[in-house]
Amino acid sequence: MEEKGTPMRLPDDYLERVYAGILGKMIGVYLGRPFENWSFERITAELGEIRYYVHEKLNRPLILTDDDLSGTFTFIRALPDHGNCRDITPSQIGQTWLNYLIEHRTVLWWGGRGNSTEHTVYLNLKDGVPAPLTGSADLNGPITAQQVGAQIFIDGWGMVAPGDPEFAADLAGRAASVSHAGEAVYAARLLAAMEALAFVEPNLERLLDAGLRVVPHKSLIYRLVCDIREWRDAEPDWRMTRSRIARQYGYDRYPGNCHIVPNHALIHLALLYGDGDFQKSLTIVNTSGWDTDCNSGNVGCLLGIRGGLAGIDTGPDWRGPLADRMYLSSADGGRSITNAASEVYHIANIGRALLGEPPLAPKAGARCHFELPGSVMGFCPEETPESRGLLVVENTEGHSLTGKRSLALRFSHLAPGRAARVSAATFIPPEAIQLPGPYTLQACPTLYPGQTVRARVCACPANTTPVSCALFIRSYTAEDTLITVQGPVAEIAPGAEHLFQWQVPDQGGAPIAQVGLELCAARRADGSLYLDYLSWDGAPNLTLTRPATGGALWRRAWVDGVDHFIPWTWTPDTLRLVQNHGRGLLIQGTREWTDYQVEASVTPLLVKRAGIAVRVQGMNRYYALLLDEHQTLRLVKVLEDERTLAEAHLAWEYYQPVQLRLQALGNRLQAWVGGQIVFDCLDEEPGLSEGGIAVVCEEGSLACGPVSIRPTGI
Repeated sequence: MEEKGTPMRLPDDYLERVYAGILGKMIGVYLGRPFENWSFERITAELGEIRYYVHEKLNRPLILTDDDLSGTFTFIRALPDHGNCRDITPSQIGQTWLNYLIEHRTVLWWGGRGNSTEHTVYLNLKDGVPAPLTGSADLNGPITAQQVGAQIFIDGWGMVAPGDPEFAADLAGRAASVSHAGEAVYAARLLAAMEALAFVEPNLERLLDAGLRVVPHKSLIYRLVCDIREWRDAEPDWRMTRSRIARQYGYDRYPGNCHIVPNHALIHLALLYGDGDFQKSLTIVNTSGWDTDCNSGNVGCLLGIRGGLAGIDTGPDWRGPLADRMYLSSADGGRSITNAASEVYHIANIGRALLGEPPLAPKAGARCHFELPGSVMGFCPEETPESRGLLVVENTEGHSLTGKRSLALRFSHLAPGRAARVSAATFIPPEAIQLPGPYTLQACPTLYPGQTVRARVCACPANTTPVSCALFIRSYTAEDTLITVQGPVAEIAPGAEHLFQWQVPDQGGAPIAQVGLELCAARRADGSLYLDYLSWDGAPNLTLTRPATGGALWRRAWVDGVDHFIPWTWTPDTLRLVQNHGRGLLIQGTREWTDYQVEASVTPLLVKRAGIAVRVQGMNRYYALLLDEHQTLRLVKVLEDERTLAEAHLAWEYYQPVQLRLQALGNRLQAWVGGQIVFDCLDEEPGLSEGGIAVVCEEGSLACGPVSIRPTGI
């Protein structure tokens, strides 16, 4: 181990171990979520030992929103948002909370002050309390400050510091102190150190020793771990040790909704009795009860990193049902519909940046590249009566021009009237429209009209006949059902390839929910096609309005960061927003948008400020063109704090529409009112090069007509 503070060298298998860590976290969370907070007695009586997913037994979906995943992969964005600085502060991490959280809607369990630790901390941050005071026991009390939340969000900090447990613990401690104190921070430090060292050290006892070195020897967490180690040496049955934990470290001794001490104890019970086996360890931690999804997620991540993909694959098929799919509900809605393989590169590129290494972008930055072993990146075969049983997808080596892997589409019994389809979600899929539980899914589409879809497909030389292959999208329409829009079609002969390029047509305001490939044949066909990559790019070209076909999903395409997003049906307004206190944003778009313009007719009703924004990266990061209450038009930059870039007098009136247009091109910002240019300026300290759009409402209400987004120069 190198000296503390000295940057480590990246492990050669860093990407794959991050992938295994993320998969392990997902598997653990999805495995434990359906029976979260059940007792050991109830679990064993109703479910038996937990050896595999049980969601179907309890009539629950497998893939859903969860604070463990959303928090883990959201709060770590503090690093890239602040220049990937190794000295990031709790205050900066606290600002990241304020940027990505929308009260009552994203990431957290919003249980109220004093009941939910994280909601309490959010209110402290919103009230201007500086971090780390926000999470202190002095402010929140020793019980609220020492619940489980700091631990469940910690895995990202371990994964960006591979092989460097002291640095990982330091990062984790800073992050944990925003929301927690005392033993909760120690537990977070300990686990982050173990995860960081797991990239280069397989021995669990040594990992545990490294974790203990970063917590005070007089702490309760230190004593707890030492006790469980001793009990393990004396007692071979984990159930007996679990009973001892319940007596000495149980919920009756450590109150609150989910205290850190009992749940941290179960993590070490699973690790010490699981012998490093992924399935056995998850069985122990989930069967043991209490906060099952949280504890299981931490165990899964640590063992995923330690054992890699091979360690996950030695047991049952954990990965197949997931198909990499993940939902991360936050104010950055363009990243809400995501997948494990995509998140790998977000995490790994932070780790690389912290060591001064350049970022990785497989296949020229393709969205769907399939470069990680076994990754399908959310692509699933269609199971309609027309298509059921025709197609199997799997990751395979080769068949790529610039990479090492591709997605194999293995088809059989294609014939007239039997078309095989494979697709990935680009927005909330039908099965996720109504998810159970306290965590709502705020999301924007990732694919929009005007953007260009590109894909490379090649056919196996051993195919029995040419196959017709077509791109398609699906968008929501009347009654929130999906309609298919077919793109270009190509007949691909055995051994041949085809490059698809398709500019997505306008959908009349309906959000695009899926993108995929359809395979047909004139006579029976068996064989394989290989999808090298599928991607899309370019500025969108569309108008966001109420679709003429109806439905409600067009409203869900907006991330709702206002107090009231009113579904008026008796007025011509496309949007009507109300914000009672502070500033609210209604957001749409993705981080991949860079240079474009947005235009809308904004009608201030009774409001302090109203306008439109570009390059929106959450609630507190954007450029905005605002009608100010003092008869002023302002062009502002909000990067946590607000700075005015330009201002001019404008005699606007309540209930009178104002046509606003704002364009971003590089670091040049231009603004128009009623078709006349009013601002043309450069931001000398950009910091905001990408992001979506928003309608802005501050302390009052506004109406807004259709919102148009166009490439620059149109």
